[in-house]
Amino acid sequence: MAVRWSPAALLFALIHLYTALLALAADEPFDCHPTVGPAKYDLTSLKGEHTVSRTREMPPSSMEDIVTFDLCAEIQKKDGVPDVDQCPSGTQFCLTQVNKKVDAGDDRVVAVIPIAQISTLNPDIADISSPSKGLSITLHGSEYPHPTNTTPTAQSMHLSLLCDPDHTGDPKFISYDGTRLEIEWSSSAGCPFSDDKHEDNKGGDGDSEPDKGAEESVGSGIGWFFLVLLLAFVAYFVVGAYYNYSTYGARGADLIPHRDFWREVPYMLSDVASHLCSSVRPKRTGGRGGYIAV
Repeated sequence: MAVRWSPAALLFALIHLYTALLALAADEPFDCHPTVGPAKYDLTSLKGEHTVSRTREMPPSSMEDIVTFDLCAEIQKKDGVPDVDQCPSGTQFCLTQVNKKVDAGDDRVVAVIPIAQISTLNPDIADISSPSKGLSITLHGSEYPHPTNTTPTAQSMHLSLLCDPDHTGDPKFISYDGTRLEIEWSSSAGCPFSDDKHEDNKGGDGDSEPDKGAEESVGSGIGWFFLVLLLAFVAYFVVGAYYNYSTYGARGADLIPHRDFWREVPYMLSDVASHLCSSVRPKRTGGRGGYIAV
């Protein structure tokens, strides 16, 4: 038995699909192939989860601030750790504050702060020219109560990625003031490159990681193009169907915007294909071209 959709149900389904596609397009992690003006960077060598921490003495206990992050993707949930002691899904930088008391041997998680989340990332990227060359990256998160007055405050992370062509060091926890987390990291990934130099660094290995990153970037661009095209197509049908329903009280197939045009599309495509085939097909000529039999 065929299922008949009412206009309202069809419209609701189309709007829901459109909203879901928009949400999917918005929830993208930080792109580790940033470009600042003419300078290009490849940060894929820094991908994967990293941990950086600091300890603040607060007698008779101490407070350890632990930052878990992945610059190129969201961090994964840890097995055996309660969900309340972990940042929610879609977090790229998570700050966990643990109160430790040596004599009691009791570690207590007092705060779990999603510093940077994919849904609110809003990257701000700039180059660093002095005193050292590098890349400045600022990512954003949701609001969290401020430690001094419990006022909900938007969180952010600022990473100073310093250019060190010789090696990649460990990230350093610089500061956190209840709103902004500062991290410094020296790495060769903080050095910009030109396309020619990048190709030379890859050598003859066609399967090198930077090459894969470039292919992923191209594939991502094509995917975005078709996604935007699909969203525009869905929006066209949703708005057109709603207009026909609200203005003319259309039902069923009459909801389709410009229905007569879409009916003619197969015939138009057939005519175009026929015209192309006739244009490409070589014309036959007789063996005695230029002469007419008498």
